[in-house]
Amino acid sequence: MKSLKAAALAAAAALALSLSACGGASSASSTASANNPYGLITPGQFRVASVGDSKPYTFTDSSGKFTGFDVELFTDVAHRAGIDNVVFTGQDFSAILPAVSNGQFDVGVAAIGITDKRKQTVDFSDGYLAGYLTVLTTKTSGVTSADSVKGKRLGVVQGTLQETYAMKNFPNSSLVRFPDNNAAVSALNSGTIDAHFLDYEAAKDYVSKFGLVDAADIPSFDAPAGFAIAKNKPALKDALNKALKAAMDDGTWKRLYQKWFPGSPMPKQYLPASDQ
Repeated sequence: MKSLKAAALAAAAALALSLSACGGASSASSTASANNPYGLITPGQFRVASVGDSKPYTFTDSSGKFTGFDVELFTDVAHRAGIDNVVFTGQDFSAILPAVSNGQFDVGVAAIGITDKRKQTVDFSDGYLAGYLTVLTTKTSGVTSADSVKGKRLGVVQGTLQETYAMKNFPNSSLVRFPDNNAAVSALNSGTIDAHFLDYEAAKDYVSKFGLVDAADIPSFDAPAGFAIAKNKPALKDALNKALKAAMDDGTWKRLYQKWFPGSPMPKQYLPASDQ
């Protein structure tokens, strides 16, 4: 009997220790979650997928550092959300949303237009940018308007809004897909394609740099750019939206827009109330 009693007491003690250990693990897990409220890959750091050739939105300077409107705006928004360690990594544009969705990156930042199709893969912050699409060409291509791309070889960057728009609105053009704008413009300069369809602001830089021609500017305000995040991260989305609104309300968005897009019209919905 004594041996049975002793065994029972030992089992009870073991059970108590087991429960105590479980309780300790649960507490540690809760503490880790509290230290990482946004569910980031590395607590206290934003790992950002971007592109390095989309001036003036996101691009790398002569030292290899990421800069541009989207980069500066997101860095400001991240600071307001309590994160100052922001690491940008270049990707092909078409790879950004899958990489964010599967957890390789915390955020995608590259003037990414918000569409219903893209929402099937990722979630988005509120919109922060809207603009124009441009048909870029050479002086000798014969392309002089949006209508004249019919029967022509038209470059697009795979996965972009320009590709979607061109598939719908330029059905009689031969679309040639590229991983980025630099590759497409190189093909344009060599005569491999007749025109390239890209963002208006990025096109301005190529016009200046290579003497290319802006053949047409098409308004595109139905898919504003947003920061892409993985689904089911409500705390992160809420923090980004609050910080983004604050950047608009205090004039930070306006200052950055004037810096990177001098002379371009500003959508009123992103300006401080006093400027609307």
